[in-house]
Amino acid sequence: MAEQLKDLADDRALLGRTSTAERVSDILRSRIAEGYFPPGTRLSEDSIGGALGVSRNTLREAFRLLTHERLLVHELNRGVFVRVLTVEDVEDIYRTRRLVECAVVRGLGDPPHPLDGLASAVEEGQAAAREGDWKGVGTANIHFHRELVALSGSERTAELMRSVFAELRLAFHVVDEPQRLHEPYIARNVAILQALQEGDPAQAERLLAGYLDDSLRRVVEVYRRRVGDDG
Repeated sequence: MAEQLKDLADDRALLGRTSTAERVSDILRSRIAEGYFPPGTRLSEDSIGGALGVSRNTLREAFRLLTHERLLVHELNRGVFVRVLTVEDVEDIYRTRRLVECAVVRGLGDPPHPLDGLASAVEEGQAAAREGDWKGVGTANIHFHRELVALSGSERTAELMRSVFAELRLAFHVVDEPQRLHEPYIARNVAILQALQEGDPAQAERLLAGYLDDSLRRVVEVYRRRVGDDG
């Protein structure tokens, strides 16, 4: 936790002079999505408030917002914890992803499309894989899908999916087989990017739909076993 709090303190500059619960929740959501706070982690008001330099009331409001997004859970007389997802949660996350991400690709107009963000996420994943940083590959993979959603040009859609991708990271933590989980999708991200670069969104959608279906099966298989073992 000490390392996470040190990194969190670096985020204080993002708050500016007019810190708000929304900005704090944005920071914590991003940190959850990047894997800094695993499921089941108790979030200390004093430690996090001190790291960010915000009041207890501001932090509690941020916690409330993230609880509403199903990223945190408040346990009476125990505190606030990063949520541990159920198998049903994981299935619903992928159902949402398939509905939204495939619709974004299907709805793309005529090329060219702004694909620099997607290309950067692909390069990020390939670089992390070369270094054997499989957690970093997972983060790059989430960045890839976030950039894919951004092609919609809809801030509402992007906002919806930010919390979905943060929840997805919670599932990845429980699976805890990062190389087996993420390595196959490096090449599949490249294939989706190439289809879009070639002006073939229909092919990109087919690749994406198969990608998400395969990922769901893999994650649920391991997740169900891990949750069962923990029980």
